Amino acid sequence: MSDDAGFTITAAETDTDKRLDFLVVQKLPHCSRKQTSSLIRKGVIRVSGSIKKPGYRIRPGDVIQGVIPEPEPVSFQPEPVDIDILFEDTHLIVLNKAPGIVVHPAPGNYTGTLVNGLLYHCPGIEGIGGEIRPGIVHRLDKDTSGVMLVAKNHISHIDLSNQFKARTVDKKYLALVYGNLKEQKGTISLPVGRHPQHRKQMSTNSRKPKEAKTVWQVKEKYDGVSLLEISILTGRTHQIRVHCHAIHHPIVGDPVYGIRSANHRIKQLQVHGSLIQAACRQMLHSWRLTFDHPYTKEKMTFEASLPEDMQNLIAALRER
Repeated sequence: MSDDAGFTITAAETDTDKRLDFLVVQKLPHCSRKQTSSLIRKGVIRVSGSIKKPGYRIRPGDVIQGVIPEPEPVSFQPEPVDIDILFEDTHLIVLNKAPGIVVHPAPGNYTGTLVNGLLYHCPGIEGIGGEIRPGIVHRLDKDTSGVMLVAKNHISHIDLSNQFKARTVDKKYLALVYGNLKEQKGTISLPVGRHPQHRKQMSTNSRKPKEAKTVWQVKEKYDGVSLLEISILTGRTHQIRVHCHAIHHPIVGDPVYGIRSANHRIKQLQVHGSLIQAACRQMLHSWRLTFDHPYTKEKMTFEASLPEDMQNLIAALRER
C-alpha cells in the first residue's frame, strides 16, 4: 500500500467477509466512510479491476486499488466570527455555539457561518474527507445553541466521528416544550426520515425511516410549559424536534415542528407588565457533551450555559 493518493490493498485471510468500504477506511484512516463509499460507487476504487458496491464482502486475495483525491480547496473566506471556546488543544476545539449561527456555508449563508469563524481562528485547519467542512464532526441547527465539537486534524476527525457513529458520545440537551407531561420521564422510539412531501423537513412517517431513540425527563414544570433534559441515543436530523412534535409536546418557538397558536400564547404571557419576546426560535440547547479525547483517550465532559434568551424565558415562567 502506497503513502500517496494512489493505493493498493491486497486482502488477507483476516479480511474475509469485511465490507469493502470498511476495509478501505480501516487501511486508510485519513479517509471518511462517506467519501470512500462515494469513490467506490463511482468506480474510482475497484476490486481486481471490477466495480463493486460499498457493501461488497471481501474475499482473500482481492486486490483493491484506487486513488484518494486531495481535499477540496476551501473556497470561502475566513471571517472574525465571535466563537465562545470552552476548551482547545492541538487536536480539537469545544465551543458553545450561539443561536442564529449557521454551521456550514450554503446558498443564502456564504458568510458569517461557524466555519468562516473557524477558518479565521485556526488558519491551518484541514479540510476533512475531501469536503468543504473543515473540522466539523457533528452539527447543530441554526437556531439551536450549545456545545459543539470540532476536530483540528484528520486523525482527530476520524476518531471523533467513529465515536459518534458507535454512539459512545453522551449528548444531553435542555428543551422547553409546550404542555405538562403526565410522566416524569420516558423514551421515544420512533423512526425518523425525510418527510414524504416536504423534502426539507423530517418526519416519523417517512418512506425510508431510520432508527431513532430519545430519552427525556422533566426538570421543571411551569404553567403550560415544561423544561426537559433530553439524551439522544441516535443522531438523526432534527431528531429532538421531530420526536417532541410526535408526542404532542413540540419545542417552544419551533417554526417548523411547533404550534403557531402556542407560539403566540407564549409570546403574550405577561410578566411584571412586559411581554416575553424570547421565543423567536426553538428553545433547544446542547447542554452537555461527554467523549473520549482522540489522542489521550481521557474521558472529557463539557457543559455550556444557557443562552440569555432561554434564561430570560425560564426566569419569566418561574415568576409566573
